[in-house]
Amino acid sequence: MYQTNTPIKRILIKTNTKGVIIMNSKRTKIIVDILMTVFLILSFIRWDGIGGATYHIIVGSACTLFFAVHIFIHRKWIKAVTKSCFTGKLNKTLKGKYIINMLLLVVWSISIITGFFAIAPFFNDLGGSGIGRLHGITARVGLGLIVVHIIQHIPQIKSYIGIGKRAI
Repeated sequence: MYQTNTPIKRILIKTNTKGVIIMNSKRTKIIVDILMTVFLILSFIRWDGIGGATYHIIVGSACTLFFAVHIFIHRKWIKAVTKSCFTGKLNKTLKGKYIINMLLLVVWSISIITGFFAIAPFFNDLGGSGIGRLHGITARVGLGLIVVHIIQHIPQIKSYIGIGKRAI
């Protein structure tokens, strides 16, 4: 039987009645969302001088990792809502959330890809400053979309932290 004896394992992992390991989804979502937000905020802090670019690369990479985990955790929702969107069975509120989420996915994907290209010496020799500008623009647009995304999910956020009556 799997032992969940460390604090991290107790927070993120649990076992069902048959002893099968499953993720503690509510806690995992909260932790991933908090860490993703922290690293996103840190990635916008400008560190001039020695190590500034390295700091941005490390923090941006961590943010990218949590972004990928966030998408993975919500993959069933994405698939179900995408299917419903194309069958016309989606209400306006959910359609609005879906549009913002898809814009976020596209914009942040561009920002992540251009971020990796901007640090590669080969691309810097080919005019990397344009790639760097595109990275900065998409990051700022993505930040605005994240604010809208968070506002759209205030009821779920309240539920996560125990405010209100709505259950997830």
